[in-house]
Amino acid sequence: MNKPVDCVRSIISYTGVRQWTVKRSKRDFTMNRLSRLHHEKVISVHDGNAVRHAAALLKSGNVIALPTDTVYGLACSANNPEAIQKLYDIKGRHELKPVAICVPEVDDLRRWGEANHLCSELLQELLPGAVTIVVRRSNNLNNPYLNPGTSKIGIRIPDFKFIRDVSRHFPLPIALTSANKSASQSTLNVNEFKCLWPSLAAVFDGGQLGLSEQQRAASTVIDLSDEGSYSIIRSGVAVKHTTSTVEKYGFFPK
Repeated sequence: MNKPVDCVRSIISYTGVRQWTVKRSKRDFTMNRLSRLHHEKVISVHDGNAVRHAAALLKSGNVIALPTDTVYGLACSANNPEAIQKLYDIKGRHELKPVAICVPEVDDLRRWGEANHLCSELLQELLPGAVTIVVRRSNNLNNPYLNPGTSKIGIRIPDFKFIRDVSRHFPLPIALTSANKSASQSTLNVNEFKCLWPSLAAVFDGGQLGLSEQQRAASTVIDLSDEGSYSIIRSGVAVKHTTSTVEKYGFFPK
């Protein structure tokens, strides 16, 4: 009399084990896939070939992730139309929302942006550092897909050795935006943007970029495109130092 009940129990038990096995298999597959991705794509910034490898990937039109002095960033060649489109697709960013460029030296800022009204002393007090300076772009920056809705460009010189070394090895400006999906919080370690790894050519790991949540505010963005006036576009992490410095050199809020 109990055989049908026992049979049902056996079926339920078997089904439960099978579902648990399937779930475990899926979890193991996901973990193994992430482990392989980590092995294949994540490269320490302390690797002796990391700088040259990053520059070569940029030259080939790839999008990579790398650390800055504030948060992790997505980077590609700023003068490569296909690379810029790929960058926007990966981030899920609207094409009319501007991205900044990264350069290694103040002289490079003057090459890619119209900055004759900014004295060298001012720029040297701000850069390198956690500030993005917005000026009008020069004719040398001629990618039609880079910030098509504006004649201005934000320019960064991060105070972080690895990205500056990459910039020195790469002859063009590097387009730079935070390594996260659009509207998500910026990231302080590579594991926080694992969802983007499959779309990137490489992830250069510089470790944890600080412990304070305030660091996620990223660089201060200041518009210095007009002589004698400034406007803060994003407060970021260095707004007090930035505003006091520009006011010392005769720039005041619009």
